[in-house]
Parts: sequence; structure tokens; C-alpha cells
Amino acid sequence: MILGLALLVPFTTNAFSSHEGCAGNCIDCHKLEKKEAEEIIKKIAPNGQVTEIKLSPAKGLWQIEVEAGDKRGTLYVDFSKKYLIAGQIVPIDTIGKPAPERKVDFSQIPLKDAVVMGPKKAKKKVVVFTDPDCPYCRKLHEEMKQVLAKRKDVAFYIVLFPLEMHKDAYKKVQAILCEKSLTLLDDAFAGKPLPEPKCSNEAVEKNKALAKQLQFSGTPTLVREDGMVLSGTRPADVLSDWIDGK
Repeated sequence: MILGLALLVPFTTNAFSSHEGCAGNCIDCHKLEKKEAEEIIKKIAPNGQVTEIKLSPAKGLWQIEVEAGDKRGTLYVDFSKKYLIAGQIVPIDTIGKPAPERKVDFSQIPLKDAVVMGPKKAKKKVVVFTDPDCPYCRKLHEEMKQVLAKRKDVAFYIVLFPLEMHKDAYKKVQAILCEKSLTLLDDAFAGKPLPEPKCSNEAVEKNKALAKQLQFSGTPTLVREDGMVLSGTRPADVLSDWIDGK
């Protein structure tokens, strides 16, 4: 019953607003592994699946995104792992206010190291931080393909950023970056096995450092050339409008 109520409550924390994404926040002293979270959730929802774990906006809590059938919701577990909380956490000073826009310095992102999806000479460039094991990234990837099917003036520069909660993502990212292969990224999203990495992990570590520098902790995260940041997935038409600044 608790989970049922939680899944009916819109997700309104300031991490991704009401849009979907994966995050990989952690701190040195406290960790919550996906397997641990699933064991906790199963006590009240045997069919619940953990899709995301990150730090809550309120200190001392883990925020857990859960799917049960066609429903999604947010639960919280305290650092002691003794308490499970169902409901919303809303910063009081943000009530009634629109979500703040965020900008970064686009020039800090080295495009030459990205995997390019779309024409390299396209007028409009969008950087996408993505993780091959993030389900929301997979969904966005398909929406990006739809955008490119209709537009030749857009190119997506994909920065592969493996989240700590996805244990297999690091090696997949390394394999993809060794080849700078969009085909391998497609294969990863399709659940196909990837070849063993043929290079060092230097490029992976550079991407992780870049994400940390920009204070990105989740995927998917998109950046326009004007520096505007968009977190989570969007339908192709909404994404196309955002690219145009609408």
C-alpha cells in the first residue's frame, strides 16, 4: 500500500523535475548498492524494480526511483538503512516557483573526444552525457534518432559517462570509446555483448572528470551551445523545440 501511494505521487524533487533520468551520486562514508535497495523495497513491494539511486535533496537520505508494472515512484531510505520513507521532498523556498534554469560553459566541453551522432558540420551542436546501462538514456537515444531523421542541421556529441550504480557500464564505455563507435553504443543500448576494450581507460576517466567539473551527476544530461542544461529524456518534438530554444 505504501508503494502504491508513492507511485501515484508525481516526482517533483529538483534533481530531474518530472522528467526521467539516472543519477550516480555517492559520498565516501555512505553507500547504498542496487542489490541492497532492492532487498529493502521488496519488503513492501515484491515486484518493485529499482531503476535509480542517488542522494536526496534532503541530507541523510537516499532517493530511490522504483518501477512496479506501469507505475513509477520515489522512495527514500535513510543512511542507517533502518527507515523507508514514501512521499515527496520539496524545498520550502521553491514552492510556487518555476524550476531554475542551469547553464554551464559550453567551451569547457572538448567535442573532439565525443562520439558524434549526426552530420559533423551541422549548424547546431548538442552535447549529451549518457550511460549505456541507463534505461532513460536508451529512451532518449531513440528520440535523438527521430530528431535526426527530420533535421540535418543538428548533431549530437555524445559524452559517455558511466554511473557508479551501473556496475557493467564502465567497461562498456571503455570499449565504445576505444573505437569511438556509434554502432557499439547502439549495440550496448540493445543489450548486445560488446568486445573487450582495446585501449586504456584514459578516455573514460577524462569523461568522468568532465562530468564532475560540470557538476553533472546523472544521465541523460544535455547541453546546448548557449550552455543551457536539460536533464532527463524528452519526446523528439519537445527535444527539437528545446534545441531551437523554444
